[in-house]
Amino acid sequence: MAKDQAVRLRNVVKKNMQHNVPGARILTVTSGKGGVGKSSLAVNLGWEMEKRGKRVIIFDADFGLANVEVMFGKAPKHSLLDVISGNLDIEEVITESPYGIRFISGGSGILGLNDLDPLQLHFLIRSIRRLNGLCDILIVDTGAGISHQVVDFVAASPEILIVSTPEPSSISDAYSLVKATLGHPNFVRDDSRLYLVANKVSSKAEGEAVFERISSAASRFLRTGMDFIGMIPEDPALEKAVRRQQLFCKAAPSARAALAFSDLAQVLLEDSFSKKSGASSYFGISGFLNGILHRSKG
Repeated sequence: MAKDQAVRLRNVVKKNMQHNVPGARILTVTSGKGGVGKSSLAVNLGWEMEKRGKRVIIFDADFGLANVEVMFGKAPKHSLLDVISGNLDIEEVITESPYGIRFISGGSGILGLNDLDPLQLHFLIRSIRRLNGLCDILIVDTGAGISHQVVDFVAASPEILIVSTPEPSSISDAYSLVKATLGHPNFVRDDSRLYLVANKVSSKAEGEAVFERISSAASRFLRTGMDFIGMIPEDPALEKAVRRQQLFCKAAPSARAALAFSDLAQVLLEDSFSKKSGASSYFGISGFLNGILHRSKG
């Protein structure tokens, strides 16, 4: 991007960020590779938080794959692209799933956020700021891997939930994602927290072993700490619900994995944990977007 365009974009962002107040909590769910249950975690976590009285919106940032809408079994009529084009307001692109959970489809064109002209960017930021009044928690479901589009979202997030299974390739890819995130110019260690969720584990010991392998490497080679936020046991009922496009925690609330999702949601919402996470977790949606757009700074 040309230098003068980068300057214009930064000026637009700065103007729109003035008088910003703390807003929705941002939880970003991500993984170093696909097939580890990332989107399932995002959807079921959202459901459990809704049950506890929180207004949740899931932002499907896995562009091109649309996993969230597939899991809900409902294709949205509109996406964030309709907001960028000025055809619709942000409220009009929020889709309600058959289970009452709301979600937003990003649309493949969001890959060109940094190519928007200042007028489009101004309108988009003002629109997304309005989500602060529409939800308490925004769950961002990123794509898998360490591509720029994934790491840009992860590095801009105050609370990052990295999902890994016990498979050696999943553990290795999760570490690679941590490394890429820490190396991103927009990542601020003091304002962000890295959590690990061990998925598809056979026991508590196996879940703890997954965390130990990733966190030990991150501490030794990257000089960063991680928190073990929880584990989800391997459960045939979960795989069955995914194939049937059913919301697992509603279809089988007493299943082992469903109880684990419930525990995970409770831990994240506990006052003591929220305070431990730091006030930066609540800097608002526009602050999150600003972090993503700051990549145009160079």
